[in-house]
Order: sequence, then structure tokens, then C-alpha cells
Amino acid sequence: MNPPAATPSPLDGLIARLSALHPKRIDLGLERMQRLLEQLDHPERKLPPVIHVAGTNGKGSTIAYLRAILEAAGLRVHAYTSPYLVRINECFRLGGVLVSDDELRLALEHCERANAGAPITFFEAKTAAAFGLFAQHAADVLLLEVGLGGRLDSTNVIEAPLATVLAPISMDHTEFLGDTLTSIAAEKAAIIKRNVPVISAEQPVEAMAVIEAKANRTRAPLHAAGEGWHVGVERGRLVYQDDRGLMDLAAPKLFGRHQFDNAGLAIATLRAIETFKVSGAAFEAGIVNAEWPARMQRLSSGVLADQGPPGCEIWLDGGHNAEGGRVAAAALGDLEERVSRPLVIIAGMMANKDANAFLANFAGLTRHIIALQIPHQDNAMPPERLADAARGLGMRFEISESIEAALLALTRLAYEVPPRILITGSLYLAGHVLKINGTPPR
Repeated sequence: MNPPAATPSPLDGLIARLSALHPKRIDLGLERMQRLLEQLDHPERKLPPVIHVAGTNGKGSTIAYLRAILEAAGLRVHAYTSPYLVRINECFRLGGVLVSDDELRLALEHCERANAGAPITFFEAKTAAAFGLFAQHAADVLLLEVGLGGRLDSTNVIEAPLATVLAPISMDHTEFLGDTLTSIAAEKAAIIKRNVPVISAEQPVEAMAVIEAKANRTRAPLHAAGEGWHVGVERGRLVYQDDRGLMDLAAPKLFGRHQFDNAGLAIATLRAIETFKVSGAAFEAGIVNAEWPARMQRLSSGVLADQGPPGCEIWLDGGHNAEGGRVAAAALGDLEERVSRPLVIIAGMMANKDANAFLANFAGLTRHIIALQIPHQDNAMPPERLADAARGLGMRFEISESIEAALLALTRLAYEVPPRILITGSLYLAGHVLKINGTPPR
């Protein structure tokens, strides 16, 4: 859930006014949202059929696969995701296209008038605006991503979705969701609705116990990875199997072993919804063509692509918690097996994140960390804290004032083999990188 963008845009003044209506950026609860929706004549009751997606990691990638598969099947798809990387418009896709500034301004202004100055968070206002936009434009399905948690998230006002989806659950946002995996899972599993299919990725034992209990109480048919369906890698291809049969598909375009799991979750979701008839060709086209920026994204073009050492690889990943670090490290391990290169991590994080738990994932892959402070973010972690975490892990570290300066410093080192560089630690940092690289999401 992003604060206003740091650079001027036609929407900035409006966003600033809405953001000033509540003293906190995050204040979980449904009362304000329900009040505003009533003032707006309940657009959440006029939406296309909804697939509601929660989880800690992989929500956005799963939605990217769902959208690509459904569009390959010839369906019109809306999507609401967060956070954005460069422009707020990224949160809203109408029929696959990012909302225009003018459309978004009108939707937000409508919410502002209806709210009449009452306390409300910007995310709540943004979500209400999204519901208004999606209700006005016909579509076959709306892919709706939870912002934070689930139980008290602004999106959890949909009474009868087509399906609820739970991506992998792990420790994150403990200040809002509780400090145990059980409590976090309970918050996220609260999107499960009575008699509505719930499709779950493979989960830790504690999390799955919570999901199973909630599904049983609500009589929600549960389709769980490893039980109702299976996904794996065979000869570099994605192999999916459930009680309806087996599919042998091309590997996902998005890089990393975890993307096979995310793609499998999307496939399982669509196979569990009887109203959709998706062909094998559409499944494969969606898996191959899905795009989701800043998730192990190779920066092969743009302003930054040529600023590192000659011949280097530059990768960008917005992972920011221990599990996000784990899957990025696993993807780097796969790259190392294919082509061995020295690895350098350029990291910037937000102050409420666990730098030690995140960086520990890379301890066996590199001993070189460059720490920096994320620009234009008041709650960015001081690079000295990142450096302390790297020092505690026995890593060589240095502090840089910017991404450009970090890449320039690397050009001065003597490498026998051009290095592999991963820029990581935060979606805020990833958005900054995509902006200065000239390759924002489209």
C-alpha cells in the first residue's frame, strides 16, 4: 500500500488530500470502507465475478498468470493489485489496460465527494474508487488482490466471490497481523467464504491447519497443493496434475522455481471454477506470456543496463521478507548452475523489515553486499543497519549513495568473469529502479 508518488503527476494533489484524511497510512478495519461504499451506492455489489487472492508472497505473480491465461482464453479481465512500482495507475487494469489519469481522477474525486471529509485511509479510498471503476466497465472476471492481511482488509467486502485463493503464507507485517504464523494465517484465511471454493498453495503445517479449519467451518471446498493438485518440473517443463488429468506445459516466462508453483496455483484456481472452460492452449499461452515486473526481472535494456561492468547481468527483485529472499536466492542458485558468475547484492529495505533474516538467504551465494537507502521514502532503513546485518553474516559490505553510484563502483573492480548483480530488498526500491531505468510497468 503505497504513499503518494514522489514525482509530480496530475493526480498528486488529489492523492495528497485523500491521504490527509486519516492520521495513519495503515489502519485495518472495515467500518470506514462500508460507510463509504454505502455513500457510493454499493459498487462492490455490481462487480464482475471476483477471484479474491490473499497470501504473503506470490499473490501478484499468481494474478499475472490468471490474467494472462484468461485473456488467452478470450475473456475480458479486470485486475486490482498493490502496491504499485512507478505509477498508481498500475493498481487498476480495466480489460487488461492500465486506467488512464483522467478516469482515475474522476473515480477518486467521486469518492472524495461521497466521503465528505470523514476519516478514511488512502488505501480504502483507492479500493472504493477501484470498485466504482470495475462496476462501470463490463468484464468476465475481476482479479482482486488483498492489500494487507485479509480479515480487515478493505477488499474483504465481497460476499460471494467465484473463488478465494491463498498464495504461500509466511511471516511478514507482524505489527498488524500478529507475531505467529498461526495468527497471520487466520487473518489471511478470513477471506474464505461459505460454500465458495478455496484454492491454496503449499503451506507450512501451522498455516494449513488454520486454512483447513476455516474451510470446514464455512463448508468451502478446499483444493490444496500436494493433495487436490500437484505441480512440478520435468525436463524443464511445467507438469500439472489433478483428478481431471495431467497437463504438460512450457516453462513460465517469469524466472525461478517458485514461479512454477505460482503458475500451478493459477491453473488449479481456474480448474476449480466450473464456469470457466479454458483450453490447454490457453493455459500454455498464459503461462508463457505472463509478465510481472520486479520479480526476478532481468534488466537487459534501459538506462541502467549499461552502467555496470561490461558483460554483467543485472536482475531486479522486490522481495523484502525472509521467504521472498529464499525464493530469490533459489533462483540465483539455478542461474549459477547454468552459468557461474560472481554475485553482488545491492540492497535497500524499509525500516520495519528484518534485514538479517532477508540477507541470510544469500550468505551461501555471495559475500559482497552494497547497502543503500531507498530514495524518497521516510521510513527507509538506514544503510548502516543493512551493513550491520551483512557484517553479522560475515559478508563484505559497503555503503553507496545511489544505484548509479553502486553500479559505477562495481565497474572499477577487476572481474575475471562479468558479475551477476541483484538489486533487491523492497518494492519501493524496485519501483525507483524501474523509473530511472526508463522501463516502468505498462
